[in-house]
Amino acid sequence: MSIKQYTFYSLFVAFSLLFTSCNESRKTSAALTPEPLRYATNLTCERGDGFSVWTLRDPWDTTAVLHRYILLSDTAGQPDLSDFKFQYSIVKVPVRSAGVATAVHCGLLDELGVASAIAGVCEKQYIDLPSVTEGLASGRIADFGNGMNPTIEHIMDVKPDVLLLTPFEHSGGYGRVERLGIPIIECAEYMEVSPLARAEWIRFYAELFGAEERADSLFRAVEHNYLTLKAKAAKAAKRPRLLTEMLYGGQWFVPAGQSTMGIMFADAGADYAFSHLKGSGSTALTFESVLDEAENADLWLIKYNGTAPLTYRQLAADYQPYTHFRAFSERHIWACDLAHNHFYEQTPFHPDLLLFDLIAILHPELVDGYEPRYYAPLME
Repeated sequence: MSIKQYTFYSLFVAFSLLFTSCNESRKTSAALTPEPLRYATNLTCERGDGFSVWTLRDPWDTTAVLHRYILLSDTAGQPDLSDFKFQYSIVKVPVRSAGVATAVHCGLLDELGVASAIAGVCEKQYIDLPSVTEGLASGRIADFGNGMNPTIEHIMDVKPDVLLLTPFEHSGGYGRVERLGIPIIECAEYMEVSPLARAEWIRFYAELFGAEERADSLFRAVEHNYLTLKAKAAKAAKRPRLLTEMLYGGQWFVPAGQSTMGIMFADAGADYAFSHLKGSGSTALTFESVLDEAENADLWLIKYNGTAPLTYRQLAADYQPYTHFRAFSERHIWACDLAHNHFYEQTPFHPDLLLFDLIAILHPELVDGYEPRYYAPLME
């Protein structure tokens, strides 16, 4: 081999090794590019080469991670994830079958146009969606039973791609369900810090089911409507004092001041009686402490689920001390009949609809002619 040939051969080998090295570096790179979310604080998204990483922060310990998911196209090859030192669950997307534990998430999948992916549900008695009730009746959708203790055998029969379950503080995990090997999607959006932060989780759920464009359109509309209504409420001349909920099992659970509902009450222009309570969840109070704080509240909002409409007469019969509230004696109670509207299916991801109701009740002069969608004046 001549010197010229040897030199050419050496350069060829060197460039070949460099090219191979660069390819290998690109193939195995775990570099991630953040994709900012505008409102959510317990959810982050990062994009890799052919996959995305969604990280759920633990809302009860914000220094910890609740769960991390790597979403891979079910038609793509397996990327090299060996550089990742964190724990994660791999989910092939789009998900084609899912077990869904709540009416909230059934309603969301229905609106995203992917209700056909619902393969099983928990707490079917609380789900009032034609796509689900018809599926249950035909046998296309399985009944997984109680959401806190689903029927393992029924889940195993269906073998859904994922299970959408709600995490709770100090719950101790998901028991036998965790050992099935089915990815558990932990639906923790209810612990977000604002209504729009909660609603923005629609982007995560949509990517699971391949409905990103639909979700983008929905969220843009929700965001615009919500911010427009919030600005309108800010012009109110006064802020009526507001009481919500009622006794349940001997305790009165009220939204804390920094919960999504607490924030929404403020955005609607209310002087919420329990805005001072810390936290982003609900707080259990005694009747006496609620009465001390809200006896003179201007308005009282109640949600109930009954076979007959709730009335002032029935409310007093259920618990006579309710009559001590000024909102009772002056007939300023509004009630939401959960059995006859889709409050829980719609409002978590459509906070604009609920905000419209609240403003109409608190400040009817600002939205003249609007009839609330979820609440109605309590009848005698």
